[in-house]
Amino acid sequence: MPTSSAPPPSAPSGIPWSALARLIRLQNQTGTYLLLLPTLWALVLAAQGLPSLRLLAVFIGGSFLMRSAGVILNDLADRSFDRQVIRTKNRPLASGELASRHAFVLLGLLLLTAASLLFLLDPLVFWLAPVALLLAALYPFSKRWVPIPQTMLGLAFGWGTVIAWAAVRGRLDTPVWCLFGATAAWAVAYDTIYAIQDRDDDQRIGVQSATLFFGSSIHLGVGTAFGAMLVLLSVAGWLARIGWPYYATLLGLALFFSAQIGQLRRPVDPSQAFRMFRTHVWVGVVVLAGLLAGVLT
Repeated sequence: MPTSSAPPPSAPSGIPWSALARLIRLQNQTGTYLLLLPTLWALVLAAQGLPSLRLLAVFIGGSFLMRSAGVILNDLADRSFDRQVIRTKNRPLASGELASRHAFVLLGLLLLTAASLLFLLDPLVFWLAPVALLLAALYPFSKRWVPIPQTMLGLAFGWGTVIAWAAVRGRLDTPVWCLFGATAAWAVAYDTIYAIQDRDDDQRIGVQSATLFFGSSIHLGVGTAFGAMLVLLSVAGWLARIGWPYYATLLGLALFFSAQIGQLRRPVDPSQAFRMFRTHVWVGVVVLAGLLAGVLT
């Protein structure tokens, strides 16, 4: 007796609010913090102190909107891959719980709202903002071709520092490019750690990842990225002529990074990798505190 295959799951016809919330990772804002914190670095350094409440509100809101849009772009591009990865197979688009049309509508609303915030900022930001969207859109596809796709993520997250600096000063000065590079290097480091969770699945389905690229030398790859971050942050502070508490903060971070590099010299399981990744929110907070202390000294 012939058997028939079960039809693929279909998305509900109404507005699936719960699935939309999970699509933008509403319950987990780690990515928003990691996008927001470098923009706060740039705001503080460019303003040589506390930025205005208006700028803080714009960049907090903008970081949430752009990170939410970014994960939608990622999930739309990676649906076929996500179905094959244990950690991601139950995401709303991969599982079929959510229709693509709902994702596109929400994406449009998020981008329109983010674009409306540009009217509150310096005109230079209008020319810089499209680059952020382009980098966010390219990142999911870089996993197909770029050996270290985390580099594209770093460029996307780092561009927020450029926009923030322009919003304060209306021009781009040398220190912001150091912040941009430091943020990109930092993202390569923490996202390589994050990717340890999917190492076996990525290898099986043929997705590029820094974790696979570095292999047994992952501690060296991550350590190099950490080192680049610290050097560039130091140069940014020197160019801006801020005080010694900032450099003391960077020294403390160097010790913390050394401990993480030591952990990576040994086998790291997925749950441990995720815990290591999440500590980087506090790394961003520490850098911000060091900058505030340095500029106010």
